[in-house]
Amino acid sequence: MDEKQQIGVIGRIAPVLRGLLAEPTGNDDHPYRPMILRSGAEEKKGKGKKAGGRGPVVSKPKAGESDQDLRARLAAAIKEHKNAHGANPRSVRVEDVGTFRIEEETVAAALGSELAGRTAIVTGAAGAIGYGICAGLLKRGCRVAITDLAGAKLDDFVAEFGERDPGRVMGVGMDVTDAASVARGFAEVSANWGGVDIVVINAGIAATGALTELDLEKFRQLERVNTEGTLLVLAEAGRHFARMGTGGDVILVSTKNVYAPGAGFGAYSATKAAAHQLARIASLEFAPLGVRVNMVAPDAVFSGGTHKSGLWAEVGPGRMKARGLDEKGLEEYYRNRNLLKARVTAEHVANAVLFFATRQTPTTGACIPVDGGLPEATPR
Repeated sequence: MDEKQQIGVIGRIAPVLRGLLAEPTGNDDHPYRPMILRSGAEEKKGKGKKAGGRGPVVSKPKAGESDQDLRARLAAAIKEHKNAHGANPRSVRVEDVGTFRIEEETVAAALGSELAGRTAIVTGAAGAIGYGICAGLLKRGCRVAITDLAGAKLDDFVAEFGERDPGRVMGVGMDVTDAASVARGFAEVSANWGGVDIVVINAGIAATGALTELDLEKFRQLERVNTEGTLLVLAEAGRHFARMGTGGDVILVSTKNVYAPGAGFGAYSATKAAAHQLARIASLEFAPLGVRVNMVAPDAVFSGGTHKSGLWAEVGPGRMKARGLDEKGLEEYYRNRNLLKARVTAEHVANAVLFFATRQTPTTGACIPVDGGLPEATPR
């Protein structure tokens, strides 16, 4: 197998094993103890040092073998080991693929930070809101796959976080409009850490223009990223969570424009509204998997850390010109239009994401507005 095929096979096996090896907690909100599952070169024959000896050995997936059949075969091997040794194995070797081992550090760390041992994918992460979300997840102990279009911007973004949180950050080039790219991204994260627990759908683009003047191809571009991109990530997340079998969380970064669209902003408002509706449907379809799907709806986030918002780089100049404002004046305009006169920051959006990711309440299909209070965006 070449490297790409190898990652695909490992990325398929790892979530299944991670789910089968997960230990129940008896807690409805966090039913399984999180862990990182590492894959590496095959172990040689011999007795392991851990309690229960070296883990079971199974053959690699057969041609045409379904996820259900693979899961059943791996489950039987783990059960046989547990019956013989009184505990789940700490590693499983898959012939011609590699050995999958529970990372011991995460077992102890899971008792510390709220999200230790859990992993997240953030799409469209190399921007203002993405910066806040990644920083927030890392602060709570999560491991974060920072995904965006491959290139220098993503590389620099990953390097910035990697310096502060070595070992808990990885960069993944992902085009959310390409199903194969999305699947490969999930496989890369699974091959590295064993699986994905939290999916934050943040990728999105904007454009301005009255409906009478809106270029159809421009609208279709927003539709591909904002709507079809959301669909493809939701679909892959659903397949991944079904494979793993231990539940998870999906959080969509929606927008106040779903509830209060603006003139001249029809393409963005419509395509984000469609994405919002897809997330609501996913909350219905994924609930039997133990997966919660929620939304956050921010308004006017101009920067995160030192990173400027790509959306406002696109729409800001037109808004400034229409109101006779400079950049600072535009930020003040949006601050003063909400009830709390609050500046909405990337950190505020991250806090809303973390509310759902840490499962503070048994909630799915809900949306938290992060807008300082906008009466026109009711019902809330």
